[in-house]
Amino acid sequence: MLKVRVENLGQIAILYVHGHIVIGPEIELLRKSVASQTEASAVVLDLKRVSRIDARGLGVLLELREQLQSIGVEFRLMNVGGLVQQILQMTCLDSIFEISLEEEIRSRNSEELVLVS
Repeated sequence: MLKVRVENLGQIAILYVHGHIVIGPEIELLRKSVASQTEASAVVLDLKRVSRIDARGLGVLLELREQLQSIGVEFRLMNVGGLVQQILQMTCLDSIFEISLEEEIRSRNSEELVLVS
């Protein structure tokens, strides 16, 4: 089962993903959750609680990245670890995705808020 919780930090939408990103109906939840972030200039997937990802899940991440970049929205992964990190490294996708630490995202949001004030 896959769960997604959204946190909006100004123009940055962080999607906390929990469970498995694998072939099946759960992938549609991830797609819809990302697609609903229409006001965001950046979408970040927090993969800290993702314990499994398959080839279809990787394909969906690539599709989401491409869709968002085509409309000028930044796409990043955050808190990638364990098995997911190993799979990204084995498939060389770790060089395709922008991968950040949570502190980087939160400090970036603070900088944007200062600039706006």
